[in-house]
Amino acid sequence: MTTYPQKISSGEMRESGVRDVLLPENHDTTLLTDLPPTRRQTWAAITVVLIAIVAFAVVAPFSGRQAAALNAFFPSLDAIVLVTDLITAVLLYAQFSISRSRSLLVLASGYLFTAFIVIPHALTFSGAFSPTGLFGAGLQTGSWLFIFWHIGFGLALLGYAISKDVKRGRLAAETAVVREISWSVVTVVALVSGIAWLTTGGEALLPPIILDTSRLSPFVIYPIWFTILITAAGLVILVFRRHSVLDLWLIVVATVFIGELAFSGLLPTVRFSVGFYAGRAFSLVTSSIVLIVLLAETTLLYVHLARSNDLLQRERHNKLMSMEAMAASISHELNQPIGAALLNSESALMCLKATPPEIDDSTEALESIVESTMHAKAILSNLRALFGKANLTKERVDLNRVSLEALKTLRPELRNRLDIKTELASELPLVLGHKGQLQEVVTNLIHNAVDAMNSEVGPRALIVRTERVANNKIAIAVEDTGRGVSPQDAETIFDAFVTTKPSGMGLGLAISKMIVERHEGKLSVSSAIPHGAIFRVTLPVA
Repeated sequence: MTTYPQKISSGEMRESGVRDVLLPENHDTTLLTDLPPTRRQTWAAITVVLIAIVAFAVVAPFSGRQAAALNAFFPSLDAIVLVTDLITAVLLYAQFSISRSRSLLVLASGYLFTAFIVIPHALTFSGAFSPTGLFGAGLQTGSWLFIFWHIGFGLALLGYAISKDVKRGRLAAETAVVREISWSVVTVVALVSGIAWLTTGGEALLPPIILDTSRLSPFVIYPIWFTILITAAGLVILVFRRHSVLDLWLIVVATVFIGELAFSGLLPTVRFSVGFYAGRAFSLVTSSIVLIVLLAETTLLYVHLARSNDLLQRERHNKLMSMEAMAASISHELNQPIGAALLNSESALMCLKATPPEIDDSTEALESIVESTMHAKAILSNLRALFGKANLTKERVDLNRVSLEALKTLRPELRNRLDIKTELASELPLVLGHKGQLQEVVTNLIHNAVDAMNSEVGPRALIVRTERVANNKIAIAVEDTGRGVSPQDAETIFDAFVTTKPSGMGLGLAISKMIVERHEGKLSVSSAIPHGAIFRVTLPVA
């Protein structure tokens, strides 16, 4: 049958397998700040938190145990944090450029701050590139950079949580977005530069937090507790205000971040202990979580976009096909009455030009023209009903009368070359339907039967019969003595644009089947004996 375009719904997107992971039902946004988490994402976040808690509980009893002093290990970790946090910041700035949410700008600035501050932290770490670190760093420089690093990130998490529900400022132009991001980057660079100078050149101004190469000062507890408190405040706000995918995973980040702080300054009493190394491992998790989520969601959004574009192109193709099918069907249906009117017009002119004029024959030809014109008008009306609303204006229809009127559409010269038989059942019950459309079905079947016998040599018989069948139904059958329909063709003969005729369009039987099915009936084909085909329409009794 002819394919008709259908509107692509959000349900179809979910069936593609993408939306189950990517988008919740009845939600059209594509921003992580607005996108509610799916059940799968929620359970994944809970699993990560539980793993972090279990890892913390397992390592905590051994956190003070001394381990090897691997100074070169920490700059390598800082390099990983630099890359992950820098990419995360870029992705968050991109999200900000779309949503214009100030909270995203704060969070992106926080990740950019951590990406930049690990550079001086790695270069000034004592024992890595030099015994005391580069740029004139002292013993305290690396540790104070670590403290400022974590305070800055904790403040960014708290700032994001507080500003999350603040009414977002809509920036009027793209230049305004670029200006906001530029100011953010400049501020972060200036802040990191100031902190780097303070912890190197102004190291003497800061309280000592390292007593020697292995022992930590008790003073370190205060900045660590301060950072834990501001992070916990942001965590609590996110838990009670959580409504997006990004909020969910920032809760995970805050939880792991607190564990990292506990390992780094509370549990171990010496540097290079088991807890000291465990804290750095937690820092890798902290810097990677949001990046992984952003990359995963961006990939899924790209897949969603690609599939949506494919569905859009398919819908466009279907619309073009439907327009082509409608134009072809109109041409197919109107070709017969217009052709008959043309022949009758030529006959009428010949009769009128004759000497003397053949008035009776010309009158008959003109009456046939009127009949063909009315037939064409009825065809247009039927097509409008067929391709318009599915609800038909139904009436009680006599299939015997429909069959006789359909036979009248055969031209006289065809009637003379055919052995036409009618086997109409007496007292046939009526059916409920659209008379014009049902007549078009029978007319199509009759003309197809005639075309099937055009190339046959010998007697050609056309039989139209009506009968009552089981289950309170009525059948009308059109039988011919042509070549018949092969089993292979019988499977596709009712499909649109499938035809066995050299000049056929393959729409007559497709439209006929559509009409019959709209009348809750069935159109089928079978072989006649000894040869030929039988097309049968079965309809329910009114």
